[in-house]
Amino acid sequence: MFKNILVNALVNLGDVVLTTSALALIKKNFPDTKITMLVKPVVADAVIDNPVVDDVIVLDYRAKENSFQKMRELVREIRRRNFDLAISFDRKLRPALINFFARIPRRVGPSKVFDDNKSRVTLLYTDVVEISHDLNKTLQAETYQEIVRKFFNIDGHAEPVFPKKNSPVAEKLLARLPNAEFKIALCVKGTFPLKTWSKEYFAEVVRELKKNYDAAFFIVGAPNDKTYADEVIAEIGGGVENFCGETSLTDLAELFRRADLFITVDTGATHIAATTGVKMVTMYGCTSPDRWHPINPNAVALTSREPCCPCTFKAEECPTYPKPACLQNVTPVQVLNAAKKFLT
Repeated sequence: MFKNILVNALVNLGDVVLTTSALALIKKNFPDTKITMLVKPVVADAVIDNPVVDDVIVLDYRAKENSFQKMRELVREIRRRNFDLAISFDRKLRPALINFFARIPRRVGPSKVFDDNKSRVTLLYTDVVEISHDLNKTLQAETYQEIVRKFFNIDGHAEPVFPKKNSPVAEKLLARLPNAEFKIALCVKGTFPLKTWSKEYFAEVVRELKKNYDAAFFIVGAPNDKTYADEVIAEIGGGVENFCGETSLTDLAELFRRADLFITVDTGATHIAATTGVKMVTMYGCTSPDRWHPINPNAVALTSREPCCPCTFKAEECPTYPKPACLQNVTPVQVLNAAKKFLT
C-alpha cells in the first residue's frame, strides 16, 4: 500500500545493521516498495548498495555549523521526493520534525525503542506502534521488526543484511599476516569502558592460542582505537597486526568473511561480523546478550549475568570500577574453551 518509504535511523552502527532486518521484512512482503534510509555519515557504508535499501540520504549535522539552513534544505529535498510513509526506528526529535515539516502524510514510530521512558516526540507521528514486550529480554532486531509487523499487519522474521563488495583493501591487509592455518580477528575496545574487556585478559587468551594453534592475529576497530590496540599488542608481547582505522565498513565485513574466528567485545563490528557467519565469541559486560546477542548460529555470547546488568552507570559510577565485575567475571578460560571448540 506504500510505494515510497523514508526510514529514519540516526543511530549507531550496530543499531543501523539491526534495523536492516526490519527492512528485509518489508521487502519480503512488499518487494516493489522503494526504501530510502536517513543515516549519519559514519554508518552510510552499511546501507549504500545494501540489497534491502534502494537509496540513502546522509544527514551530516554539526551543531557549530549553520544547522538551521541545512535542516531547511533537507526538508525541501525530502518533500521533493514525495515519500508516502516515514518510519522512525530512533524516536529522535530532529528526524521527526524533518518528516513533519516535509509533510510526509504517514509518520510511524514506536511507543518505546531503547528504554521504557515516554517521549513527546511521538506527538509528531501519525501512527504510534505500541511495543509491549520487555526490551531487555528481547533481541533489539526483533523490536525493530515488531514496529514493522504491527504497522503493516504482517508476520515473519528476518535477519540483518549487509552489503557484500569486493575488497582489495582486505586482501592487502591480510597479506601482512604471517602464513598460518588460522586467521583470528580481535576487537578489543568497546564504545565505553564498561564494554571493554581487560588488556590482560586479551593478552592471556592470545598467548594461550598461540601456544596451541598455528594462528595469525589481527585487531580491527575505528581510527581512535589504534593507540589502545597497540597497548593490547604490547601486553601480548607483539606478533599481532593492528588494522584499526584502515578499513571501511565493507572492508571490515570482508575481513570477517576470511577469518576463521572473531573474538570481540559488544560493539558495532560484532553485528557486522554476525551477517558474515564467521565463528565468533563475544564478551558482554554492562549490556545483556538477551538483547544484543549477534544473530549468527556460529556465535557464542559470554556474560557473568551480574545482578546489576544491564546497567546505566557511567564508568566512574560503577561500584567495581576500574575493574567492573561484569567483565572481570567473564574469564579467559571461558573464552578459550569457546574458541577451542571452534578451532578444533
